[in-house]
Amino acid sequence: MKLSTQILVAFTLVILLSVADSYTNYRLSKKVYLNSQFLAGSEEIIRNSNKTHKTIIEMQSAFRGYLLTDDEAFLDSYFTGLKKVPDLIKDQELRIGNNNTQRSILDSISLLHNSWQRYSEQIIKSRTERPDAYKNLFESSLKKYVGKKINDDIAKKFTRFDRIEYKTRKHHTDMLLESLRNARAFSLIFLILTITVGVLSTIFIMYVTNKRITSMVRLAENISKGNFTIVKDTRNDELTALATSLNTMSGKLDKNIHELKNRNAELNKFAYVVSHDLKAPIRGIHNVVSWIEEDLEDELSPELKRYLKIIPKKTKRMEALINGLLDFARLNVTVPPEYIDTNAMVQEIADSIVPRNFKLEIGMLPSLVTERIKLEQVFTNLISNAVKYTQHDNGVIQISCQTFMHFHEFSVKDNGIGIAREYHQKIFEIFQTLREQNEEESTGVGLAIVKKIIDDQQEYITLKSELGKGTEFIFTWRNN
Repeated sequence: MKLSTQILVAFTLVILLSVADSYTNYRLSKKVYLNSQFLAGSEEIIRNSNKTHKTIIEMQSAFRGYLLTDDEAFLDSYFTGLKKVPDLIKDQELRIGNNNTQRSILDSISLLHNSWQRYSEQIIKSRTERPDAYKNLFESSLKKYVGKKINDDIAKKFTRFDRIEYKTRKHHTDMLLESLRNARAFSLIFLILTITVGVLSTIFIMYVTNKRITSMVRLAENISKGNFTIVKDTRNDELTALATSLNTMSGKLDKNIHELKNRNAELNKFAYVVSHDLKAPIRGIHNVVSWIEEDLEDELSPELKRYLKIIPKKTKRMEALINGLLDFARLNVTVPPEYIDTNAMVQEIADSIVPRNFKLEIGMLPSLVTERIKLEQVFTNLISNAVKYTQHDNGVIQISCQTFMHFHEFSVKDNGIGIAREYHQKIFEIFQTLREQNEEESTGVGLAIVKKIIDDQQEYITLKSELGKGTEFIFTWRNN
């Protein structure tokens, strides 16, 4: 699966969880809204029921007060109730809607109230207009508690009505609380799932990606160090092409380096053979010249003797060039690193190279674990170069070092003839020398050997010099 697909899947899962969370909360909030609306309406039903019952009770109280006192002032509440109760009952019918049980109870209350209303109207009318009829009604109705029984039935109906409403109200209250609890629970669950999926997806993708990138970086580092390994990558995504390219590059470099090593080995053998074959005729020429000088010394003219003296110089220079070529070829040899006291090593080199009339200053040099032969060759060639290009009567050679976090920076400085700026890079090329070609000690190989060693160690070398103002070679060296 491609990285983009993995990221898309993880992002889709997070979005789906968010959508599910939103939808669940919407459904629960809708339930909360409906239950809240019902509870608000139920509150109005309870309030209207209490108001209606209270009005009926006030009518009953006014009626009884009138019968006891014969004071028509009591009938004000009675007649007010006659107008209000029908409207209150009608309003209550609208509020309860399709609840058949409560509607049946409300109809019974209405019928009972109408019965009580006819009963009370008949008694009030007979008491004011026909005393004889009132007496009969008193005997047949009041004494038998007809009105009281109706009032008691009305009270029971209101009690039952309210009980049903409170029961329904409690059910919706429980549903409201349950919806709120579910909303909180589902929100927490979806939040945890979303965070978990997001975090785990991110960690997984980062782990897989970082692991593979790290393996590719390690492969690149191995390639830079000459260890041409490959990285195993079985996935088929955007990084697979990079891994394949690195593996291909590693394989090609391994093959090329292997071929180069074989060719270098062949060249080294060739150099040894050629140098041996070249030295033989050079020695022969030198011997022939010596024999001529010994056997025909009296017969040679002065000019011929001068020419014969030039030939040994040229042959010695040719032999020096061949030896320098051999030294350059030997640089491919690798030896194990060892602990080196650089101060002692440099002092030993200087004792064998630097003339006694030179002033030698050696600073505090560090101890290293490295290939001795290569570092020794660098110091030998640089110190030898300083001696060659410095006048012996006032020669000064200064060797010092600065230590940084990961490497050491060495300096070999002299007060010799100096090097013109246009030759600063040219002197590191093989067989390039600033001395005359007939001076045997200058072959132009020494600094080329130094440059090759420094490059093989992946270090750098530079110089500071002006014509007539001495030369300072600066190079770095790392501690293994």
